[in-house]
This record gives sequence, structure tokens and C-alpha cells, in this order.
Amino acid sequence: MNGTPRLRSAFPSTGQKPSTQHESPSISSTPSGSMGLGVEPSAPAIPFNVVDAPSQRLYVSIVYVGLMLWRLYDYFGLYSDNTDGFWLFTKWVGIDTVFLYGLSGLQIPWLQWSSSTFTVLFIIHGLLDWLLMFRIPIPLFSWLGAFTKILYDRELAVSERKVKPASILQNSSLILGKQIIHILPEGSAILNPEQASFCIGSSKYSATLPIQVNQTMPVQIDLLRVDLDNNERETIVISAKDVRKMKKQADRKYSLNDRTSPRTLLYTVKRTGLYRLLRVLDESKLEVRRSPSDAIVVLCPTAFVKPVSQHKCKGELSDFEIHVDATPPLKIRYSKIVNRDDQGHSVLSIHPENMISPIASQRGPNSLVTLDHDLDVSWARPQSINIPLNESLGVSGGWQYMIDEVMDAFNNVANYSDRRNHNPVLQRTTKAQLEQQFLVHERPKLAFQGCDAQHPIKVEKGKLKNLPFRISSSGPGQLGNGPYTILYQFTTQEDLLPDDKRGESSQLKEVLVKDVQRGLDVREPGLYTLLSISSEYCEGEVLEPSSCSLANPPEPDLSISYEPIPDKCAGNSIGLAVDLHLLGTPPFRVYYAIKQRDGDVRPQIVDVDLLHAQLELRPSNAGHYTYEFNRLSDAVYHTPRSLAHKSLVLEQDVKPPASAHIFDAELRRKACVDEPTTLIVQLTGEPPFKLEYELVHQGKRMKHMIKDIHGSPYYLTSGPLGDGGEYILALTALTDNTGCKVPLAEEVAIEVSMQRPRASFGSIDGKRTTSALEGKTVGLPLRLQGEAPWTLCYRHTEDPYGAISSKIVHHNNDHVDVDKEGTYEIIDVNDATCPGTVDSSASHFAVNWIPRPVISILQGPLVHQVRDRYIKNDVCQDDEDVTDISFAGMVPFSFEYEQRLKADHGSHSVSYKKASSGLHQDSIKMETSEAGEYEYKFTKLGDMSYNHDHQRFQPVIIHQRVHPRPSALFVEVGKTYKYCQDEKTGGQVVPIMLVGQPPFHLELEIKHHGASKPEIMSFPRVETKSYNLQISQRHLALGTHSVTIRKIIDSRGCQRQMDGNAPHILVSVADLPSISPLEDRRDYCAGDRISYTLAGAPPFNVFYTFEGRERKATVPTTDFRRLAEKPGEFVITAVSDQRSTDTCKTRTEIAKTIHEMPNVRISKGRTSTVDIHEGGEAEILFEFGGTPPFHFTTLSKGKKSEVLETKNEVSHGYSKTIRASDEGVYEVVSIRDQYCAFPTQKVQGRGGQKLLTNR
Repeated sequence: MNGTPRLRSAFPSTGQKPSTQHESPSISSTPSGSMGLGVEPSAPAIPFNVVDAPSQRLYVSIVYVGLMLWRLYDYFGLYSDNTDGFWLFTKWVGIDTVFLYGLSGLQIPWLQWSSSTFTVLFIIHGLLDWLLMFRIPIPLFSWLGAFTKILYDRELAVSERKVKPASILQNSSLILGKQIIHILPEGSAILNPEQASFCIGSSKYSATLPIQVNQTMPVQIDLLRVDLDNNERETIVISAKDVRKMKKQADRKYSLNDRTSPRTLLYTVKRTGLYRLLRVLDESKLEVRRSPSDAIVVLCPTAFVKPVSQHKCKGELSDFEIHVDATPPLKIRYSKIVNRDDQGHSVLSIHPENMISPIASQRGPNSLVTLDHDLDVSWARPQSINIPLNESLGVSGGWQYMIDEVMDAFNNVANYSDRRNHNPVLQRTTKAQLEQQFLVHERPKLAFQGCDAQHPIKVEKGKLKNLPFRISSSGPGQLGNGPYTILYQFTTQEDLLPDDKRGESSQLKEVLVKDVQRGLDVREPGLYTLLSISSEYCEGEVLEPSSCSLANPPEPDLSISYEPIPDKCAGNSIGLAVDLHLLGTPPFRVYYAIKQRDGDVRPQIVDVDLLHAQLELRPSNAGHYTYEFNRLSDAVYHTPRSLAHKSLVLEQDVKPPASAHIFDAELRRKACVDEPTTLIVQLTGEPPFKLEYELVHQGKRMKHMIKDIHGSPYYLTSGPLGDGGEYILALTALTDNTGCKVPLAEEVAIEVSMQRPRASFGSIDGKRTTSALEGKTVGLPLRLQGEAPWTLCYRHTEDPYGAISSKIVHHNNDHVDVDKEGTYEIIDVNDATCPGTVDSSASHFAVNWIPRPVISILQGPLVHQVRDRYIKNDVCQDDEDVTDISFAGMVPFSFEYEQRLKADHGSHSVSYKKASSGLHQDSIKMETSEAGEYEYKFTKLGDMSYNHDHQRFQPVIIHQRVHPRPSALFVEVGKTYKYCQDEKTGGQVVPIMLVGQPPFHLELEIKHHGASKPEIMSFPRVETKSYNLQISQRHLALGTHSVTIRKIIDSRGCQRQMDGNAPHILVSVADLPSISPLEDRRDYCAGDRISYTLAGAPPFNVFYTFEGRERKATVPTTDFRRLAEKPGEFVITAVSDQRSTDTCKTRTEIAKTIHEMPNVRISKGRTSTVDIHEGGEAEILFEFGGTPPFHFTTLSKGKKSEVLETKNEVSHGYSKTIRASDEGVYEVVSIRDQYCAFPTQKVQGRGGQKLLTNR
């Protein structure tokens, strides 16, 4: 925005993209690499305005990855093609050379390398090409294993947990503490040592200045203060009482033993100004050395927004100011939120014109220059600055500007964002001062809809018309609900000039629109032109079409002319031909009425699409007719206009010519023999009439005449038609009262049947009786004569109500469907035209039902009936069993039954089975595969004649109990039970689970792997379902045995015979394992490894005690090794292997003693600092842990960690004290007791140094 005023040193205008980072202070500096040389970096080969630096680096990375993939493709191709790799090696060395040289020439930032770096990269790529193209194997897995060993080095310790050996062998906690001896220096004092900034104001009423004193106790402090407003100077004297109070507060931050650390005295000031340390006196009244440093206290920066109107229109400028009170140069950071979308932060750097600040010429941002006598500090005074923000509001919605932070020249920061987030009270009270909110409205757009100047809207005169317009938004945002102010210009039709120019009498009108859907209500015809639109806050835009023409067409009008239509015979008028002449807007609708002398009035409507039309009025009956045209409407004037004032009335006496028409849609009629037929004839004309007709049959023509017919229509009845065949009845002439004879051409054909219809029942197998399945529909054959269709009436003679049924039959040999047993009788019949007769000798037909099938159970000693069901004797599971059944009916029989099982174990089940039988007696197999209660329910039965009918069938139910077979199962199938060869040690108990009704008879089979014949063990009476088997040693030998359950029988007599693949267990009789140590020594140190060798069949279980706890270790090999993690007694107590058990194990006692590592503490294990004066001495205390005597090495280092002195010492007790007078750091580097040693580093001392003296 060119119109945005800003300071010379300000950031770009707010219309640019806001920055999300803080700008660094405007302090000029020179890069260290080009200081004073005037050398600029080389320009890139591709300018950054074409492709920026990050994109160039991205493209180079893509090319490099593509080359690497191509390189790997050639590498894998060597294995498939088995070709020589020398050419590929040469090729890729050349490609790498071109790529690296080309990359250096592009001069891309971060990819500009020195010649040495280029050489290293070239060598690395050449080495990679050599390894790949000559297929030299790379030991990646070995490297990976070694790297994993470095990262994860863990061993099992005696406590059976994985530990890191380095944590034990390199335990830095074994040597703790060091003694630091300092020679006290001279005292010093400095004001504001951290070069901090200070401010007062707002809610901060004072500032605390730090004065650091070192190695001294001041009794008086003098400060110089320079006033910022008038440069006046004054001296502030801090008394000894105040100094002691500040010293006491400073000592609280340190321990009582720490008296040498520098103390920071805090002095509170309440006025702005420049403060300098003038003089510091210690307890001896001597001045303490002062370091040149100043502290300046200014007013804290503040800022607020000058409020403006919150309502803006899209495209307007924000146009508001931020007022800042601070010491320049300063920075202000503000944030912007648009429609709840955070747009980030913007930083403005403000430096007033013609202002010279010494801050800009300092080396450090927080240090002040030395105050001269003529130095003017007025530059530090706060200034009031108005910062304009003029940004285009290009998006509708909510805009919010918030001041986040203000920082002055001394880095004093007023952070308003933190205050808003953590202080709700401040958030409510200062929101108006720190924020500027805008509600940006969309500008409305206006245009006529469905109307313009070339296509006017036509409306009736004086009628109110709504001109439709559309109000839309200028952007994606929504418009408000109004109201809108619309300004338009109205020009009458008389004032319109050519080319849509308007006369001087045009009117400007303004209307307030609240409903945007209603449009503009107008009444006067003319041209309406939209000029402008505005909402409550914004001016809008008028789009095309902006003009709409309203026209009042002339009202519709009608004039008529007519001519009579004469009769060619009598010369009378038979109608009128009326010409309609119309004015208005087509189409027209003409309303007229036809009146007769008897008062009958018939209103009529005719639609006319043109301005001229002809209407023919031809009445069908004679009489006096009056035609009155009374109303008219057109396309604009929809309400019919009355034409009564024009008296458009026509009268006429009409005598229509005579005519006759047969009033029947069928041109071909049917009639019965020996019966007359009647026709309806419509007559027109002036009665009485004389009708002539003729009847033609079989080449004979009979003429007839009927006179004195006075009415219409007339019913013409012929005589009886005695012969069958076709008759033609034709109307030949008609004469009315005028005497004019009119020839006629109306005729109709009459088809007369040859005989009367007749009906009777047909026969089935020569009989009028049949047998059928019960309930099945039976078709009784019919024999019909006549013309289809026939209407047949019949009845069921056994029906108590005597109901008569009727049926429409379409075929001569059709049938009638019946579904009841009994005799049926035909009562009456009619064909399509005539009534008929019934043959009495064949009018009856009898229907009989076939019997249904029945099923029953044959009873005997194994089956008996209890109430409505049959009970069958109990059986054992998997035993064979059947049940006999008998049938009554016609073979073959088909039946279905449900087999329901209520299982002893598991869910209930239902199965559905189907069967068939060709005999009247059969049997079904009973299901015994699963134990439980079985129910067999016969649900369906059918035979050769009948399918199943659930309504007439009574189910038959059989019950039977199936007992389960007993079973025996080892609780742990497949387990190997360990037995020792020594019978005294005993063996494991083998648990067996038995299922069934006790007592049981159990047989087991035991087979040694080396024997061919198994041995049978029998247990005749097992009373419980859980049996613990103890195998006697007389059945066992050294090696492995297989034990299998052979047979089991329960008390019900049910038995189960096991097959050869039955589940089994293994019994292993093994020899005892052994263990022996690899070393003969008994004493070990923490961190050592204790190793043993094992004999037997791995894996082994080693049992030992450590720290008073019994432990067990599983060893997969014959080597057993553990890391001595901590001190204690390590005793091996027993060992077992794969062939033995924990109860059958080798007892032993191999003891090892693990000693703790020696340790030493200097100064109670802490870093202690002792300050002494030149010539003094300090004591160093050493405390030991372990087993005396202790041999240790001490070391002293100087300020630069150089070794000043080393010495070996011996202590026969657990503590020792030595004296030292030289400055340095004293520590222990190694220690050894009676059993163990802990070295940390090799120390080399310098000859000629002073040795530590023993106490």
C-alpha cells in the first residue's frame, strides 16, 4: 500500500505477508570471513529469482538418488549377466567426476565445498564404484553384529538377570569426591555484572540493581546517578547498615561453609537514570577494585491501539494506529487473526529519523559505553510514537489485530500476549486498548433478473408489478439480511429518446428493500434503470442487465361479421359463419353463449391464437338460436373483459337437413335364432319422419318402410330371424316434414346362430365318476355346444345350503374345478348370445377321496408305550440298535423324522432325516454315536398317493437313553516322566482321568523302546475317577518307555478298546548328571566371571544359592558361566539334565566367595573447595570400603587439567588424612584392597614435583 506512512527504518507495510519470526536488531556487523577484504561470494549459476536455493538443492538430491539407483541396477545386472565390471567401473568414475565438478560449478549454497572436501568425496565414490562393479563382498552382517555388541552388551549375572559388564567394571561410584584448593585473590566489585536491562512504570514501581562483590566485605558503596530528563548528576551513598542488610540477604543463597563465592547485593531504585559505581570501601577503609560497568533504568515500554470504527467493507484499508511509549529504537510485534485463522506474527522495527543512539555503536547489545563528562543521555528518554497500520481488507469476515509484545532499545519487553493468557482480569480490562477488531462486510451486487430494456415486461394498466432483481455477494462470503438502499431512475415511455437516451423529466427514486426476494414494486409503464445499491455499511455494484422496461399493452377488443350457411335441398339456413376480428396480445379466449327459445343456455369458449379467425355455428336441431359474445381475455389481461357494451348478439332460425344414424358402436351384431333384434336410430331434421330400410339374407332382399316417426332416437325392431346365418340391415332413405328425401348409407351385419347352446358332463374312462386325493382339485370334463364364452351354473348336491356356483367357460371341452367329495349337477347354461339347455342324462358327476397313509411302532420286549410316546431300552454308545415300524397306505412310503439329542456334554443338537420304504413293515437305525437322551419324532409321512399334510398327520415319538462309553486319559498326554535308575529316589506319579460309572477295570500297556513285545498291566477295580499311577521299578529299565491305555470297562458294562495310536506318555529312566568348576580358586571379585562345565544330556538345570535365596538356572549347553554382579556367597547345590527330573538330581556343594570392589571417598564423596591464603595448608580426608590393606594412587591437576603430581599411598585402616598447600584439584585414580583392584586411568606425573606428606 503506497498510502501507508511509515518510518524510514520501519519494516515493509502490513499489506505484505506477515513474518512469523523476530527481526534481529538493526546493528551493523561484518562477517568474519570477509572482514575488511571486500570479497563477495560467487554468484550462483542459476539465479535465485529463477529457481530458489532450496529448490536447487532438492533437484540436486533427486538427481543424486536417481544416479544411485542406476548404479545399483548395474550392480545387480552383473550377477544376472555375469559380465566383466571394468567397463562399468570406468563409466561410473566418469559419471561421478562430471556430477561432482558440475555441482561445484553451480555454486549452490550449502553445496559449495573446498578442494579437500571434493577430493574426499571423489575418493569415497571411487571406492564405492570399485566395491560394487568388481563385486567385492562387504561384511555388513559382521559389522552389524559388532555394532550391536557395542550398543547392547549384556550378560547373565548370579542374580539371574541380564546386566551390563561395563556398569560393574567401570563403576565410577567406587571413587567419589575431589578436593579443590584455591589461593584467595584480591577483592573486587562490579555493578550490573550480567549487563541486564531495567525499567520502571506501569505496574512495576521499582528496579533492583545487582552489585557483585568478590573476596571482600564492603562497608560503604557510592553510586552516581545521571537524570535522563535534564542530565543532572547526583551521588547516592549506601550506608554500612544498608550494605550489611544486603550482604545478609545475599548470604542466604549459599551454604554456611561457602564464604568465598562472589555475593550479589541487590539495591532497589525508584527513579529512572544512568547509574554508575563510584566507590566501594571494605572493612579496612580501602577502596575495592571496580570494574567499569553501568546500569540504566528507563520507563517500561507501553502500547495501545487508537480505536476506530469496527465495520469495514471488503477492499477498504484497515487505517488505524498503534501508539507506543518507549525508548527507541524499538520493536513491536503484533498478530492478526482472519476468520479464526491465525495469520502469524508481524514485527515492526521503529527507529525515528535523525536519532543517534549509542546502542548502535557498541560491541555488545547490552553493554553501555563509558560515561564522559559531556555525554548527553537524553537519547534514553521515552518517546511517544504513532505507528500507522494500513492494510487492505481483502477477505470478508472477522479481522482481529492484537499487540503481542513491545521491546525498547534496552531489550525491556512488555509481553501482552502472556498477560492475556494468564491474567483473565487484564484480558477483560485491556482488550479494548490492545486489540482492534473489524467486521469486514461483503459488497452487494445488483442486477435485474429475467428482464431488460429489449424484452419488456407487459402488464395490465394500473396494476402493480414486481420487477425481479437479484442481490448477490461480491465474494464467497454471505451477505446480511439487509436492509438495502436502491437508487434507480424512472423514465416514462413518452420521454424515451432513440438509443435508450432519457429526457430531462426522468425521475430519481430511492427505495429501502428489506426482503431481497420480493423485487421492485412498480405501477407506471416506462424504463427503470438501476443506479446504485448500498447496504448498512457498504456501497455495492450494479451489474447488467441494469435496465428493465415495463409496458401496458392495449386492452383486448373484438368485432364480428357473419354470413348464413344455406341448405342445398330446402334452401333454409342451417348455421352461421362468424368472422372474429381481435385486438390485443394473442392468444385470445372468446366467451359466448348459445340460447334457445325454450330458455336453454349453453356457455361456450373458443381459443384463438391469431388476430383473425372464423367460427362456424351449426346447431343439430331445428329452432331459434341466439349467439351472444359477452367476454374476452388475452395473454396480458387474464381477467375476462365484458363485451356487453358492444352488443355482439346474433340470432338465427335453424332448420337442419334430415339425417339418420345407427346409434351402435358394433357394425356386426349377433342374434339368436327365432328371435328379433333391435337397433337404435338417431334422427335429425323436422319431424314427422319416414324411414325406409331393407333386410338382406341369403341373396334375398326384403324392403320395409316406417312412417310417422315423431321422436328421436327411434328403436327399430326386426321380425323373428328364423334361419341361421348372416343378415344385413341397411337404412336406405329418410324423409322429414319438408318433403326432402335424403338417401342414407347406414347398415349393420347381424350374425344369427344356427342352433341353441347345450351343456353336459363328459366321462373319465367311460364313467362319470372319479377317485382323487383328498383336498386335491379335480377337473370335471364338460361338453358344450354354442358360441363361446359360455356361462355355466352348477351345484354340489351334498351342500346343506344348496349354493349355486357359476363359471365362464371359453372352450367346448373345458372343465370345471372342484375340491370337495360328492356329486355335482349342471343346472343352466348360456353362450355368448343365447340361453341354452342341459342334457339331463349327463348332468351329474361323482367325486370320491383316496385314503391317507398311517405309521405305527411295533411293540415288544425292547419297546413299550407310555401314554403318547414309545420308550426303548437303554444302550451303550456306539452299540448297534434298530426299531421296527409298520405302514398303512399305498407303497412306496416316504417319511421324515427329527432326531433330537440332549447330550451329556456339549450343546443340544437336532438333525432331520429322510427315508423311504417299499414294504408295509420296515426298521430304522438308532443313533448311538454320542451319549445322551435321544428323541425320534416322525414329523412327515407320504405314500404313492399323498404327500405329507401337517394338519392331518399325528406325530409319533420314540425315546431312548444312550450311555457313554467309559474313557481314560493321561492328564498330561505326551509328557515325559523322569525316573531315576536308583530306586531309592522314587519316581513321578502319572495322573489318569477316568470318565464313566465307577468302579472301572483298567488295562495299561508299557513298552521299552529296545524291546519288541509290550507288557500288560491290569488294574481290576478302580473306585474313583481320578487315579494316580505309580509305576513299579520292576517294569522299568534304563532308557525310554512308552505307556498306553489299552482298555477300560465301567459298571454299566460299557467298554472302550483303545487302538494302537492312542495317546501315550513317556517314562525316561536316566543316569545322574555332574558339574565341576573350571578354576580352583574360591575368591572372586565383583565383575569376574565364574565358569563351570556340565556332564549329561542338555539342557541342564543348575540349582544354587546366592544372598540366602535358592535360585535355578537353565543351561542349554555344557558350559555354565555367570557374571559376579555383587558380593556374596555363591554355592552350587544340585544339577539335573534333560533325562532326569528336579526330584531326581545330583546333589553337590561347590562354594565361591564374591568380594566387593574397593571404594574410596574424598571429602565425604563430594567435591569440596577449600580457600586458603598463600602459605597455608588444607587437610584431605580419604575414607575406604573393602578389605584392608588399601593401596591407592592420588593425583593433583592444575587449572588447565595438567597433571601436577602423583603419589602411591597405603592405608591399613578405613580412613587416612594428608595435608596439601599447593593450589589444584586432588583426586584418587586407582585403589586396591586385599582381593580386588579398581584402576580408572594410567597417570603419569612430572618429576621434581612436591610430594604429599603423610599426616
